[in-house]
Amino acid sequence: MSKKNKIQRPKARRPRGFEDKPADLLRAERRLIQAAYSVYDLYGFEPLQTPALEYADVLGKFLPDEDRPNVGVFALQDDDNQWLSLRYDLTAPLARFVAENYDGLAKPYRRYQSGSVYRNEKPGPGRYREFVQCDADSVGAASISADAEMIVIATEVMRAAGLKNGQYLVRVNNRKLLDGILESSGVPNTTEGDYQKIQVLRAIDKLDRLGPDGVKSLLGEGREDSSGDFTKGARLESSAIDAVLKFTDASSLDRSDTIMNLEKIMGISEQGKSGCEELIAIDNILNATDYGPDKVIFDTSIVRGLGYYTGPVFEAELVADIRDKKGRPVRVGSIGGGGRYDDLVSRFRGQPVPATGFSFGVSRFLSALERMNALEDISKPPVIICAFDRRLMGDYFRMAAELRAEGIRTEVFVGAGNITKQMKYADRRSSQIAILMGEDELKSGVVTLKDLYLGAEMAKAISSNEEWKSSRPAQLEVPRDNLVASVKSMLR
Repeated sequence: MSKKNKIQRPKARRPRGFEDKPADLLRAERRLIQAAYSVYDLYGFEPLQTPALEYADVLGKFLPDEDRPNVGVFALQDDDNQWLSLRYDLTAPLARFVAENYDGLAKPYRRYQSGSVYRNEKPGPGRYREFVQCDADSVGAASISADAEMIVIATEVMRAAGLKNGQYLVRVNNRKLLDGILESSGVPNTTEGDYQKIQVLRAIDKLDRLGPDGVKSLLGEGREDSSGDFTKGARLESSAIDAVLKFTDASSLDRSDTIMNLEKIMGISEQGKSGCEELIAIDNILNATDYGPDKVIFDTSIVRGLGYYTGPVFEAELVADIRDKKGRPVRVGSIGGGGRYDDLVSRFRGQPVPATGFSFGVSRFLSALERMNALEDISKPPVIICAFDRRLMGDYFRMAAELRAEGIRTEVFVGAGNITKQMKYADRRSSQIAILMGEDELKSGVVTLKDLYLGAEMAKAISSNEEWKSSRPAQLEVPRDNLVASVKSMLR
């Protein structure tokens, strides 16, 4: 065939910022999500599923750039020229669902959900354009007790995931406190002021990564990173910058001390006073339910980067001693968080609809658990029934059905290849047991079980192929009627 007529085949390639997930990762995700679901169910929440696509205006002004619907999110126009966007998180679709079904829902409406969300942002190491979130939200509850409950739920999810006391910490703040600081610093209550507030929030959110000096630059004119990219700053006055940095440094390990520090900083700000009062109410509930400072502290450096929060905010952080392969300490940071957002549903209905919630990134949480060696591998590889004689496939499937009925993962080899290739396949699947039965064994009422794990260990001590064939290590012939019991015994 000439080059001119050569078939042009597409190159197999994965889009940047998206990942393929193998079986082990998917099973680990499922276990973590089910652990969180068990907590949400216990607290009386109900499951919900919303579509991946929403109208862009439904997602709202809280996206990176509201004037360009396809910036920050993945967007397209449908056949009537309306912009559709892949959901940026699970909260904005929830607000749309509640507004659309408001009259038929019991309030507060308590729901939980997990699913993929999408960010049209520059991908990087550990930074994906698609990732899975797992949320719980309470819509229609104005009481600060709803926020305290969400903080408690966050700690319980940490415990359900297998973490112990001292390995995690939930850090709590209140947006009203920062609003009080900005109000006292002369940031106007206008659209321009709202933009400044968003820039301030994003700057403080980078405090753990950039430190006070980097944040100070972002609160001012801006900052150029090591790659030469320049990030425009919030352009606060120097006195406002000092006030914000002083606010982020007001925390103490004692929650009562933090509140006293904040009361001094807030002065006469009504917003600030309200924020302090809400922290006091949260502290009372936490103390009454034995969630002490070993689990929850107040931390004024926590602001959450999204602009829709209106009250208490919090983040769950791993504080365990985590090290890389070279023994160097690794800081994982926040693995989830949430807070109060009273304006999302109100956008649709024009009436106050209070809400609060908690969310965590499943992949980030799993990565942290893996670094801690805290992932439990509970998925056993399948038992492989080799197709020794293709005429006996019905018998092989009958054996598989008996094993599966007892909860044993079992696979009949349905591919192409002789016994040697089938054994290599079983090895690649990390299977412990291979089952062989030919016509002679069928007539004799027996089957052969090969313990591949034990065989691999015993093979290390065997020096020749002849010795291997004569000894047949880890191979056992058992009665066909005793197949299930024999497999269970070998698996143990």
